[in-house]
Amino acid sequence: MLALMNNMPYLLGDQFDSKFTWFPEQASTFAAENDWLFFVITWICVLFFVPIAGCLFYFCWKYSKPKGQKAESNTAHNTPLELAWSILPSFFLVAMFVVGAKSYLNLRTVPEGANEVGLRAQMWNWQLDYGNGVINPELHILVDEPTKLAMRSTDVIHSVFIPAFRAKKDVVPGRYNYMWFEADVASEKVSEEVLENARKENGTEPWDYDKWQFTSDGYKFFDLYCTEYCGKNHSIMQTAVVVHESLEDLNAWIKQVSKRNDDENSPGYVKPVDWGRKLYNQRGCAGCHSLDGTKRVGPSFKESYGNKRELADGTTVTADEDYIRNSILYPKKQVVAGYQPVMPSYQGQLSDDDIASIIAYLKTVSDYGPKAGPTTGDEVKTTEE
Repeated sequence: MLALMNNMPYLLGDQFDSKFTWFPEQASTFAAENDWLFFVITWICVLFFVPIAGCLFYFCWKYSKPKGQKAESNTAHNTPLELAWSILPSFFLVAMFVVGAKSYLNLRTVPEGANEVGLRAQMWNWQLDYGNGVINPELHILVDEPTKLAMRSTDVIHSVFIPAFRAKKDVVPGRYNYMWFEADVASEKVSEEVLENARKENGTEPWDYDKWQFTSDGYKFFDLYCTEYCGKNHSIMQTAVVVHESLEDLNAWIKQVSKRNDDENSPGYVKPVDWGRKLYNQRGCAGCHSLDGTKRVGPSFKESYGNKRELADGTTVTADEDYIRNSILYPKKQVVAGYQPVMPSYQGQLSDDDIASIIAYLKTVSDYGPKAGPTTGDEVKTTEE
């Protein structure tokens, strides 16, 4: 079984220390203590189970009677033996409880001055809030610094699990929950050559974490995924945890993802359509809106810009720039017929440039062309026509 596991691709990025362990590498201050406690309890259970099971089979064999022979009463009372098997195991139970309680209280007691990151869970993605309107699906933190996650859910129960940190906590709708950890292993960064080759091969597709085993910024990472079944696409609710070595490096990453570089004369200039594609993959759009016409929780983007939309109230609108903007900021005002009003509002989370970039991207994936618009009647023609 171990050999089979070691030949399987990892879920995202965590690796095993060796082929002789079931656990991913230890990357937080909790990991070593929790693993030690787990193995101590396991071996105590084995210590008691093996002799008890052995005695069970031995007595079944020793005191078995041939078929048809009358059973004999062979009851006996041994006070010292009964006291021994009742009292001695209780010392192990009390010790396990005390050590386990201390470990649990440590997990629940957030140190003063811990760095706080907001986490929002929704079907089927994570949104990490770094303040000042910077929201990203990846969790980026500092090494050797305690980090607190202030967590909430917008729909159903989710559960945050970071295996390498040995940290797990449910995220329940209607309330805030929290967890904390201190990463003690920094993420390595791949070379620029490796990163550039991966970007070229990956193209415009959503970044393949499983394939590359590092983020689109070149950081190797740890897994974060949902361990509470939350619906049809529960299995894709995964993201990456990157541990930075310095505050300068973390701030540089936050600055890079906070907004689009709109300076056309800058070497880092990003076109609106490319920024819109990135937001589609990063902000949870891909989980609910397909690009190939497949119906998901929300309408497909392939049929979006320039198309006629029948709304749940019986009216019809054209999916132009204003409609898309209102759908992003006020999604429950104009709900497409056949869909439920479950999309959360992105008001305060996306800038005007972000929304304009998303609209630019939707124009390129619409069946009705990048500059489509209604002509006569209910028909919509592409500009190529």
